[in-house]
Amino acid sequence: MSTSRAHDSVTVGWTVTATGFALVAFAANSVLGRVALGESVIDAASFSTIRLTSGAVALVGLSWLVRERGAPVLGGDWGSAAILFLYAVPFSFAYVSLSTGTGALILFAAVQCTMLSVALRSGERPGALEWVGFAAAVVGLVYLVSPGVTAPTPVGAGLMALAGVAWGAYSLRGRGVTTPVATTTGNFVRTVPFALVLSLVMLRHAELSLRGVSLAIGSGAVTSGVGYVVWYRALRGLTVTRAAMVQLAVPVVAAAGGVVFLAETVSLRLVVASVVILGGVALAVWSRSAGEPMPAR
Repeated sequence: MSTSRAHDSVTVGWTVTATGFALVAFAANSVLGRVALGESVIDAASFSTIRLTSGAVALVGLSWLVRERGAPVLGGDWGSAAILFLYAVPFSFAYVSLSTGTGALILFAAVQCTMLSVALRSGERPGALEWVGFAAAVVGLVYLVSPGVTAPTPVGAGLMALAGVAWGAYSLRGRGVTTPVATTTGNFVRTVPFALVLSLVMLRHAELSLRGVSLAIGSGAVTSGVGYVVWYRALRGLTVTRAAMVQLAVPVVAAAGGVVFLAETVSLRLVVASVVILGGVALAVWSRSAGEPMPAR
């Protein structure tokens, strides 16, 4: 094997590993948020503030220890921080009035529309197999969450759609980032002032418990903070189309987490939907027409 091929193999390996870790982190984040907000052990504003603040604190320590070459402890920018805030807060408030199934459909529909629109405008042209895989994964997602789908409230639907667009935009801004730890750290730190203002405004609605605070810290420090660092690392080896499509696997991983950690039942629907979604994602990602990694911005 030539040096070039060996390097390419290592790069692909890192991309696959980072993508897999990030998807697991996203799914774990969904489970933590679902437990905290679904059981009403903490209010949405406090959950968002503690999540973002604990993520910032954990990442500052990580960035100081890692010290990426040529990067300050705090990278990122205010634009990305604002977009991150516009994802995290509407996501929390939306789940106050939305069922898990309805929220997942709206969120991932918005993410896919945002990222695939940019991919098409930038010149990416998914092949037939990618579209088939994407369609299969979407059908599988609809089938998976359909029992929990209810008519959404206008406010809840609007908030979740905003969260989806913001997350798609935040992912797109990760293209070409060479210092994911410093960049993510700076983005999280810059969200803290916004989050504190939000909590002050919503102070009379605050509901705190040890369980709720613990879930928010876990969501912020681990599944959000570290997860987003790894996601920015993974984006360096993914096309925009692939980056959008692989996220359709998150509900499956989250459902598996519910089975393992929340004692939820393994149903035939879950098994069938998981096979369809993961098969569709695999077909889309590994098709020969998937193209080269997304260009740096």
